[in-house]
Amino acid sequence: MTPAARLQAILDLMSEIDTVPRPADAIVSAWFRARRQIGDADRGEIIAQLQELLRHQARLGWWLDRHGRKDTHRNRLLAFLALVERRKPDQLKRLFSGAKYAPSILTEAEATLVVKLQGLPVDHPAMPEELRLECPDWAAAALRRRFGTDFETEMAAMLTPPPLDLRVNTLKTTREHSLRALRDIGLPAEVSAVAPFGIRVSARLSLAHLPGLKTGEIEIQDEGSQLVALLVDARPGDRVVDFCAGAGGKTLAIAAQMQNKGRIIACDVNEGRLKRCAERARRAGLQNAETRLLSSETDRWVKRHKAGFDRVLVDAPCSGTGTWRRNPDARWRSPQEQGLDNLAALQGRILASAARLVKPGGRLVYATCSLLSEENEDRVAAFLAAHPEFSVVPLAEVAPQLTGSAHPDYLSLTPARHDTDGFFAAVLQRAAVAEAPSEDAA
Repeated sequence: MTPAARLQAILDLMSEIDTVPRPADAIVSAWFRARRQIGDADRGEIIAQLQELLRHQARLGWWLDRHGRKDTHRNRLLAFLALVERRKPDQLKRLFSGAKYAPSILTEAEATLVVKLQGLPVDHPAMPEELRLECPDWAAAALRRRFGTDFETEMAAMLTPPPLDLRVNTLKTTREHSLRALRDIGLPAEVSAVAPFGIRVSARLSLAHLPGLKTGEIEIQDEGSQLVALLVDARPGDRVVDFCAGAGGKTLAIAAQMQNKGRIIACDVNEGRLKRCAERARRAGLQNAETRLLSSETDRWVKRHKAGFDRVLVDAPCSGTGTWRRNPDARWRSPQEQGLDNLAALQGRILASAARLVKPGGRLVYATCSLLSEENEDRVAAFLAAHPEFSVVPLAEVAPQLTGSAHPDYLSLTPARHDTDGFFAAVLQRAAVAEAPSEDAA
């Protein structure tokens, strides 16, 4: 593809992202599946440029408003090319040429806009801090309460591209073997800072050519997500439920911990995600994993299997604030539609229902990819108040190797402090049933 054709592709994707009520990564994946003729190099360039544009969305809108222009897809792209990529007016005229596969010729107003934006800083001193940090109104107050004086540092970290984290499937290979395979093709791969089976690749690459991905030897999984799965502490032979499994990233990690022994059930209300989970499990060589489609968090299956599991993971649906650097479009999406209060209520219902599955002495792990206390510590506190049979297992007890958490008892990860996605996890244990006294003791 020519550079101009890539820009037209970005314009097409911007239109879909702004009009289709789905996450940008899902839209982009579907768009490329329908255009398999686009090569890996072009695909990578388009995705990288689009992601960077999405990370500047609020600031670009501010500049357009300052110059009295509508925030259209073309204007936003032109502002990005001029302010962020520092493209000159003559360069943009050549790219927006109207030729085959290229964007249409610049209008007089667009050409004037490009000239006016030349040499200006993308971050202007007159910008409000929250806008400069791309923090949406719906989350600003909660994030300020969460981070206090670290608000700017944490939000700035959200504007950086994330690394590529991999998890090695120990049922099929070793981390040492995977490291060698990655380095053999020239990738800068290193062991993860904390995750015992993690690898971090500090380079942009086509995932289609990633050694071990198609064979199930490795999985793409943020280090923070790997650590949440580690906290479940599932042992070989255990009975485990991943209650909100989605496409099964944590399910696969937990099943591998169990060494293909015991039983793990991936539950979800989305059939498509569970099919993807089952496909990944087969590719990974898992024999102890199965899926279960639920009608809701109170599905009859939960009641029938009451107190039947050693470990239950609730990776609850949430605002996704912890994933903003990986999914920059997410900050402008979902909680605006249903409200944080309604989302927190749903989290509470899911947690209470899933808790029924935990056997006496078993553990319940509540996790989110949110940075908001309203979805994390507050939900755990409300649950414990209503369920005195559960108590907190401190992080130092369940995983002493996980130091540096932003909370003394819970796993609390942030991009600025840990260079992972934002994650929260609390380990809760159900009290064991007291044994009845024997006749002799009586």
